[in-house]
Amino acid sequence: MILFVNDLTVIDFSYLCNQRGPVGESWIVDVVLHGNLNEESMVLDFGLVKKQIKRIIDDSIDHKLAIPTGLNGRYELSNDRVEVEYEFNGHHFAMNAPKSSACFVTGDSVDIQSTIAFLKSIILPALPSNVKDIEFTLRPEHSRSFYYHYSHGLKKHDGNCQRIVHGHRSLIEIELDGISMPRLQKERADKWQDIYLGSEEDQVSAESLKYVVAKPEDYCFAYESTQGYFELAIAKERCDILPCDSTVECIADYLAKEVKKEYPDKKVKVKAYEGVGKGAISLA
Repeated sequence: MILFVNDLTVIDFSYLCNQRGPVGESWIVDVVLHGNLNEESMVLDFGLVKKQIKRIIDDSIDHKLAIPTGLNGRYELSNDRVEVEYEFNGHHFAMNAPKSSACFVTGDSVDIQSTIAFLKSIILPALPSNVKDIEFTLRPEHSRSFYYHYSHGLKKHDGNCQRIVHGHRSLIEIELDGISMPRLQKERADKWQDIYLGSEEDQVSAESLKYVVAKPEDYCFAYESTQGYFELAIAKERCDILPCDSTVECIADYLAKEVKKEYPDKKVKVKAYEGVGKGAISLA
């Protein structure tokens, strides 16, 4: 018997790529279970599928930084902390954070195939014995507009958004006087493709870092939040510093104000997404 659940959840996370650097991503998760009927004449109760499998996904990879074991760099776990440092296309990246901020995916890269293998390896053993196999489909949201991949951290967030490198694949919609502006959307998406959005409030000097060794061409960030102490150094060319927090509300407001500077006589509307099916709208 085969059981399926479409749109089970969305994985919002970042991963390290040997070519692109830290990449924010959002994948919709579909699940298919193969197995025998249990004493309730079910393969698995839909409630358990939604609760148990989603919980494991949330705990294992969602809102984390996924590090491929074949990364061209250095990473280690020690004293409940994770540290990683590497270079991609001549750019530097280094992070030190609580261990819960990262996960390790077997292979030279984090992609849909390696992530499916990662999920299957931890979820199938946790399911009842009558479930014989599990399949995952991971897919991005259908693009109705231009989009960008971004990573960030929200130190004021009580939940997992405080992790200093997690991210999203996000659509961007911009209107002037009620008319959609694809050119402006593309310009912003191109500028922020694979970007790290840092908050000016979290920026620190390289000398103040406790763990990470930064390079002269890096921006440095550090903060203490409820999950612990976080540090990051990342090449300036791959970072944009905002004069506000990097919540989607602040991102939408920031973009609306930037567009308004260019078009002061127009009514500006920015619809900024945070992953799939959610976000914020700002008017200027």
